[in-house]
Amino acid sequence: MGEIMNYKHWISTICLVFCLVAAAGAATTGSTSSTTSSSTGTTTTLSPQDALAQVSVSSVTLDPPVFYPYEQGTIAVTLANSGSQAVSFSQADLIDTNINLLNREAYGTTIYLGPGNSMTYTLLVNAGSKDGNYFPMFSVASSTAGSIRYPISIEVDSQDIRASFDSVPDDFAVSTKDTINLTIVNPRNGAIKNILITPEGGGATVSPSSRFISSLGAGSSVDIPFDVTPEKDTALTFRISFQNGNNKHSTVAVLPIKTGTDKSAAVPVINNIEVTSQGSSYHLSGDVNNAGITDAKSMVLTVVAPAKAVEPYAEYSIGSLASDDFSSFELTFASNNLSSVPVQVSWKDALGNSFSTVKTLDLRSLTGLDISGSSSSSGSTSRQVSGTSSGTSASQRAPGGSSMLGIGGSRAGGISSFYPVIAGGIIVIIGIVLYMKRKWITAKFRKQ
Repeated sequence: MGEIMNYKHWISTICLVFCLVAAAGAATTGSTSSTTSSSTGTTTTLSPQDALAQVSVSSVTLDPPVFYPYEQGTIAVTLANSGSQAVSFSQADLIDTNINLLNREAYGTTIYLGPGNSMTYTLLVNAGSKDGNYFPMFSVASSTAGSIRYPISIEVDSQDIRASFDSVPDDFAVSTKDTINLTIVNPRNGAIKNILITPEGGGATVSPSSRFISSLGAGSSVDIPFDVTPEKDTALTFRISFQNGNNKHSTVAVLPIKTGTDKSAAVPVINNIEVTSQGSSYHLSGDVNNAGITDAKSMVLTVVAPAKAVEPYAEYSIGSLASDDFSSFELTFASNNLSSVPVQVSWKDALGNSFSTVKTLDLRSLTGLDISGSSSSSGSTSRQVSGTSSGTSASQRAPGGSSMLGIGGSRAGGISSFYPVIAGGIIVIIGIVLYMKRKWITAKFRKQ
């Protein structure tokens, strides 16, 4: 009987322990469930105002950056949600009396901006008529709370781009290429783009036929070279089109073309001429000076008709001759008339234009040459020849001939050509008379 009672006691104890363990497990599960519920409740308790406070304007972009009066453009406003829950927006607006919003109805529907996301409102606007800075208010309303307001700065400026020319010669040489620069200045506070320059007009060839510049920043300028080859006096119009945002604009610059002598061209001058005979040909040497402002490239000298250039110096290459510099040269030629000889000087400028001039050298002032004929001269001489020509030396023949006692000459004619003989005879007779008279007087004194 005692054993039975002891067995029952142990059974009761085990049941009691089991019940206590079960009760403790139930209490722990309830506590965990309550904590989870409390935590879940914390993540969903933000008010609409607190959620809206996590949304801000992250960027504003204007296109164009600066408006012309009455010009159309866009304003891109980006909202960023840095919060943890979505926010809904129902209406975007731009409030200003001088800046008109053209697509207000595009944002009339509700838009949700999720956590960590951003969205952009692209507002189509039209600027007012007056220059100045305006501050329209961007406003977007939340569906459940207040709204976001953000002021935007917009500049309206009627100032246009400027165009001018430089490196323009006073006179353009006909059929000669000159390079001019068209300078475009953007004085505005915003960049312009897609700039196209097209020259128009007759009477001249312009290269290239057009030029394109992708963009020109605010307050900057660009030089655009053009090659101009005129045929007559004319005026060229350079049409300049560009875009400010997506708006097209244009302006013109006029270049007057006056043809004449290029004042900056090289000017060859030949001097210090010497001519000597070399059998059947003649040797011509001298100096060629560049009295012009610009350098002469690839300069070559030769003798032209009626004289004939012969070897070994039928042509003489100087090469490049700088402004205010000189170089010596040698030419050989044959001619039947040495009163003058034409020398052709050919050269190029820095742009590759070819030039040529003929200098007719007057040889009549040079001694020691058998010169015949008469010819005008555009050249100059400064030294005499120290040699012989046609077998006659300089001491044997002089220009204009020679005469005894300096009277008469090769050009005298008639009785005047006998003046030297008559004068000599008279002198001899006077001498004889004086001698005979002296002998007669001497003999008379001896008789006394």
